[in-house]
Amino acid sequence: MNFVDLKTQYERIQQDVQARIQAVLTHGRYVMGPEITELEERLAAMIGVRHAVAVASGTDALLIALMALDVGPGDEVITTPFTFIATAEVIALLGARPVFVDIEPRTYNLDPAGIAAALSPRTRAILPVSLYGQCADLDAINAIAARAGLPVIEDAAQSLGATYKGRHSGALTTIGCTSFFPSKPLGAYGDGGACFTDDDHLALAMRQIRDHGQDRRYHHIRLGLNGRLDSMQAAVLLAKLAIFPDEVAARARRGARYTELLAAVAGVTPPFIEPHNTSVFAQYTVHLADRERVAARLGERGIPTAVHYPIPLNLQPAFAGMAPPPGALPVAAGAASGVLSLPMHPYLQDAEQRQVAEALRQALEA
Repeated sequence: MNFVDLKTQYERIQQDVQARIQAVLTHGRYVMGPEITELEERLAAMIGVRHAVAVASGTDALLIALMALDVGPGDEVITTPFTFIATAEVIALLGARPVFVDIEPRTYNLDPAGIAAALSPRTRAILPVSLYGQCADLDAINAIAARAGLPVIEDAAQSLGATYKGRHSGALTTIGCTSFFPSKPLGAYGDGGACFTDDDHLALAMRQIRDHGQDRRYHHIRLGLNGRLDSMQAAVLLAKLAIFPDEVAARARRGARYTELLAAVAGVTPPFIEPHNTSVFAQYTVHLADRERVAARLGERGIPTAVHYPIPLNLQPAFAGMAPPPGALPVAAGAASGVLSLPMHPYLQDAEQRQVAEALRQALEA
């Protein structure tokens, strides 16, 4: 059983992928070729924003967004401790301090109720993550930010294709950022990412930053980086966009089926999806006791699992001295000790899901 099945997906789009890659090989514009512009236009139209800026990775997307907002030394950015390190890493790389606020116990997303107490005169932005495929409570977060005069950056690395109150993830905040890592709901065959915004000034700044701060060739008006997306990766993403809506719908069906099957399994807490949200189930993540034993039992039966994420960021050595101590963020700590991600992709078969559910039941009853 595959945890993520990219092979079946490739077989479905093989001809289109090969044709688009051949087009890049023919025109030879491997960096910033015409595929970049086409991809940006299609992404912007898909999620409903004025601007999409394709970049080299999801991490670069977050870094470029923060740079466009002039976040720097001495600043603070409020974010979640329960996510991949890139979210907070980019804050620290700019000399700012990530301020970790605990998460909601049901969705594992940043809890708006804790944000107000974390605000300070040094707060420069709020950076929530839309974890596991569903959006954070962005209306509440945006309202807090508006009262404080702050921008919001949505880390939508796991939620592209999801909706929040009928609006698309990535189009809900000052800037949205996503990742095209191969295992993401929309993934390239290498690293890639994008920033989304309706703000013309920020879009221009992000385009300049991704190309060494240039406003024209060899004229650098700001510090930037080499954050450009390769034409080859854009070509792959264009091929995948054709089937993306169908895959999003398939993910929703597979997620609902898992939840149905696990309803009868005692000791498993399935994902909670807010009624106003749809999820793309970048991961199907359950919570249970004795995770390590259960994961080992599943592995013995050929069922792969993963833990997203085993150590909250406030407890990572990289943030020593910048984060609250153990015990300060109890919901994140509890999530980290009990979450387990099950095989999840659009091509998962019903028989495979029933096998996973039965294996979980037996492992928990043993």
